[in-house]
Amino acid sequence: MNSKESESNSAIRIGMVNYINTAPIYEVWKRTVTDERFIVVEDQPAVLNRMLASEKIDLGFVSSYEYCARPEKYRILRDLSISSTGPVGSVFLFSNTPMEQLDNTLVLLSNQSETSVCLVKIILEEFIGIQPQYIVGEVFGNISNSCQAVLAIGDDALRLVSDGMYAYQFDLGEIWNKQTGLPFVFSVCVVREEFCREHGSLVEEVQEALVSCREQGKKEMSSICSRVAPRIPMDSDACYSYLRALEYDLCESKCLALEKFFSYLIDRGEAGRQALPLRFYPALAQKI
Repeated sequence: MNSKESESNSAIRIGMVNYINTAPIYEVWKRTVTDERFIVVEDQPAVLNRMLASEKIDLGFVSSYEYCARPEKYRILRDLSISSTGPVGSVFLFSNTPMEQLDNTLVLLSNQSETSVCLVKIILEEFIGIQPQYIVGEVFGNISNSCQAVLAIGDDALRLVSDGMYAYQFDLGEIWNKQTGLPFVFSVCVVREEFCREHGSLVEEVQEALVSCREQGKKEMSSICSRVAPRIPMDSDACYSYLRALEYDLCESKCLALEKFFSYLIDRGEAGRQALPLRFYPALAQKI
């Protein structure tokens, strides 16, 4: 069997976040992409991180932190992310007090996203200059009742916004943007280094399909919102406003934002220096 025949018979396991923030891509994908080689695995970001690291999936949308933690294992696909320039609308620190008063208090961190955990620590410790005590767990678990503040992401955050349980709702994307002047990239689409060496053209097919779905999703945003809003539940207009604020590209400013975020993690001893410079697939994507 030659290399082209091998490629056409190969399958690729694709991790897709099961929050509605992927709907502008994933709703179109589910309706239009029928290639049996593309096997989609849905789960929370932290679960997909572990699956990618343990080679249980080959490619997918994972926390930006996952790439930073193991850059030698991955390459970033061009022109794909889950990001925001300003408020993200679904990554919040919910608090009973102003943020400055959280020093030495107990803060619950969602166990669903390592990127957002790192970001809230940077904001609290580096930007604000306080040192809370942290505990990681389920946002809607019993432990949240004893915490002064809660980090929630994705659909959990949308539900807490709707519930209005906390006096303060701090949008982490907005705080990062005001402090740095940059967007924030919560998730990147990453492929395992070994897989892209062996199945490069298959990886490019998936990348092209995802970008095509994203572009079609922009045109279908109203109908997509009508379908996915009941999952929260939220009304379709609120869902439209939320999803329109999210961005799914990886332009130059977002690459700079990744570098800035990773530099904080390196300086804090939470990542190795090999996380920079960023490594893309294909390599020419560095020119975006």
